[in-house]
Amino acid sequence: MKASSPDTSEPNGFQKTRFEWASFVFSGLTGLATFLVLAILAIILGNILLLGWDGLSWRFVSSGTEQDMFNVDQAGVLPMIVGTAARVFLMTLVVLPVGVITAIYLTEYARNNSLLTRVIRGAVNNLAGVPSIVFGLFGLGFFISFVGTHLDGFMHSGSQTPVWGKPGLLWASMTLAIMTLPVVIVATEESLRAIPPGLREASLALGATKLQTVVKIVLPQALPGILTGGILAVSRAAGEVAPILFTGAAYYMATLPRSLSDQFMDLGYHVFILSTQSPNIEQTRSILYATVLVLLLLTFALNLVAVLVRARVRGRMRAMH
Repeated sequence: MKASSPDTSEPNGFQKTRFEWASFVFSGLTGLATFLVLAILAIILGNILLLGWDGLSWRFVSSGTEQDMFNVDQAGVLPMIVGTAARVFLMTLVVLPVGVITAIYLTEYARNNSLLTRVIRGAVNNLAGVPSIVFGLFGLGFFISFVGTHLDGFMHSGSQTPVWGKPGLLWASMTLAIMTLPVVIVATEESLRAIPPGLREASLALGATKLQTVVKIVLPQALPGILTGGILAVSRAAGEVAPILFTGAAYYMATLPRSLSDQFMDLGYHVFILSTQSPNIEQTRSILYATVLVLLLLTFALNLVAVLVRARVRGRMRAMH
């Protein structure tokens, strides 16, 4: 009897699959796109670091410019660093509470099908698409010409010199807060929606009120996402120039701002001045790129502080669980 040959056919689950060219090409395109993004970022940062490193020194970042800000040997950016950090800090103090409260109302209290909710969401979406220069004109017309002028009439009626009815640190920060408000609202809403509904239901079932549930249960769980919105707001506001052109930035100041009504020098605006108003662009190129490098380092430092705070909050939440 002839022996039967062994069955060389593979089980259905181990059959050799056909090579899919479409999947291979798509994976290659996504990888190429990621590489291009990283390459562009590396080129930009490398170019700024290469051209700005020679002009960066301790004297450059720790002193101001008393006479000629285009003088390579005497120029300093300390007033610009202080002004940029101050406006970002004040903006954060204003935008975070307003954005978080608005997001809490839209997520926890408002009815999704109500007219008021649709109007608020439409306003937030439209606000996110407004050009930054329009915010600057709004700040000039509303905060300075309207609010500031009326404050001067109420608080300094006998003075001929405007105190609040002129560009200042407070008005620039308020303008930036309005510009970054949609970022904080959207990020906070997404964080609040990610909280499981069971936590709210359990809190209410145990006798807690709606406010107690939001404050003690929902907000602590959503805090990392709220801080993410703050980080995004800081990242956008730190380099903005157009909104502060009319509301607070000064072309040149020999002193630091001493009050909220004072004008201030800004790194982003100073970069614009160095690149457009310098009598000798080639001569000031080193301090131009050094100023850009300082602006990037300051933005990274502000973001790093927020990231560390968020990481610490997440660590505490994991420890509680």
